[in-house]
Amino acid sequence: MTIFIYAALLFLVIRFSVTVFNFLSNPKLPRAIKFYKDKVSILIPARNEAENIIQLLQSIKEQDYLNYEVIVLDDNSSDNTFELVDNFAKENHQFKVIKGEELPAGWLGKNYACHQLSKIATGKYFLFVDADEIVKRGLINSLISRMESENLSLLSLFTNQTMLSFGEQITVPLMHFILLNLLPLRLVKLSKNPAFAAASGQCMFFNASIYKENSWHEKVKYLVVEDVEIMKRIKIEGFKGEALLANGLIYCRMYKNLSESINGFSKNLLAGFGNNVFILLLYQLLVTGGPIVLAINFDVALLVLPITLILLCRIMISFLSGQNVILNLILHPLQMLIYLFIAIVSIIKFLFKTGTWKGRLIKPI
Repeated sequence: MTIFIYAALLFLVIRFSVTVFNFLSNPKLPRAIKFYKDKVSILIPARNEAENIIQLLQSIKEQDYLNYEVIVLDDNSSDNTFELVDNFAKENHQFKVIKGEELPAGWLGKNYACHQLSKIATGKYFLFVDADEIVKRGLINSLISRMESENLSLLSLFTNQTMLSFGEQITVPLMHFILLNLLPLRLVKLSKNPAFAAASGQCMFFNASIYKENSWHEKVKYLVVEDVEIMKRIKIEGFKGEALLANGLIYCRMYKNLSESINGFSKNLLAGFGNNVFILLLYQLLVTGGPIVLAINFDVALLVLPITLILLCRIMISFLSGQNVILNLILHPLQMLIYLFIAIVSIIKFLFKTGTWKGRLIKPI
């Protein structure tokens, strides 16, 4: 037990150090002043997104970049996604919608949808976004500015998260917590090591010519965490990629309740740990079980250090991600228990091959 206590403390100190690095380096997308004129293809895979899609299209229409095209791919929706977008496109000439092809064997749905979109896009840059997002003025200019100044092939943003229900508030903050507590985000660009790879499929901004030469989504066609895998391959091929926080320039409401959140996060949590059940369980043991064991075995005076480190981590990460600091502090214990539950669900789905998304079975490979 003593060895475990010291291991949990050491892991907490390491995570705190990573959080401090991220907080001080402030890895947010700088807002650009310069205006660009390059054509940007905004590419949106959509499957049963009738509830969300028009809000996104309207936000694109209202943003401040002029030279763009918007292509929505309706991925065999069973609702009226196609009709809604088609009606919107008839009144806005820069928008259009196409019907996606049937999903071939060996592909995941979103990856194939993005691949199809890339085949017909004509911009100098490809911006892939999800249908449940809202873009803000300044986003595209800021993306191009960063791409050009850093000579990037891919720039991915971790979007600001909109959370309205209690179920979202006890789950969605986990995304930024895991990211900023484990990975020094600046190293995605600074290190050539593909182990330092991170990306978010909610906002992927590509140099189009390099994308077409490499067909990135085809190379990861059946991988659940395709965003991170693409970033790894970009680094392996000798290109430069970067992942940053969105800095209030793009928002996403990922899920609308607790059930959706658990289903969504459990879909790819284990995949984010390389489908290694042991590593995920060890991580959970240290992150969730560690504080519990420390509380049981330590004197009150000795608990000051771990509690202080945990609180400081949550404060820094909440500020970086634009989330409610007080709410995350209050809900932290519950979020950690939910995190443990999601990990267990993710492992069960992997072992029994029962994971689904958008009505399609996900078969781990």
